[in-house]
Amino acid sequence: MLTSIPSVPFLEALLLLRADPAQEWHSEMLAQRLYVRERTAHTLLEDLCRAGMVAPCADAPGCYQYRPGSPQLGERIDALAELYAKHLVEVTHLIHSSLDRKAQQFADAFKLRKDS
Repeated sequence: MLTSIPSVPFLEALLLLRADPAQEWHSEMLAQRLYVRERTAHTLLEDLCRAGMVAPCADAPGCYQYRPGSPQLGERIDALAELYAKHLVEVTHLIHSSLDRKAQQFADAFKLRKDS
């Protein structure tokens, strides 16, 4: 599951929405709670929706609620929330190390090789 979490703000947005499933979230509200730009919050909500972790509100455009796409996904998110609460620093480092590896792989793709 952790390998599916692209960033710490993504995880924190997910856990924030999970904490109150009945709450309807707009990007402005999420931005204020996470101390990010509204555009970033909007992207986070869209990414969470694409991941099947939240869903658009039925009658309000631009609004999202925590609604995992399956009971199994909900259980995995619950386990992740528990893990994050107990091992915040370790989980954060794991997410960042994954991002660092991806960035390095991307950079390596552009290195000029001696034999080229």
